[in-house]
Amino acid sequence: MNGSSAQLVDLVSLIARALVDQPDQVEVQEVAGDRIPRIELSVAREDIGKVIGKDGRTAQSIRTLLAAAASKTGRRAHLDIVD
Repeated sequence: MNGSSAQLVDLVSLIARALVDQPDQVEVQEVAGDRIPRIELSVAREDIGKVIGKDGRTAQSIRTLLAAAASKTGRRAHLDIVD
């Protein structure tokens, strides 16, 4: 993982930890994809709804912030929320 990827992982981790009740159970890792790196976010089962949000709005907002941060470094990234 290079510096810009580490920054993207840190960004998603910071946002997720601020949203959930159990921040110590937040795990974020980068998985190499075909062309676009995937950032996988895993939280405690009780907190999954807080990360996804009503109608997926919170998850979409996190994805938008991730896309903006990635484009600033000239890259693209995709967020997967895993349970």
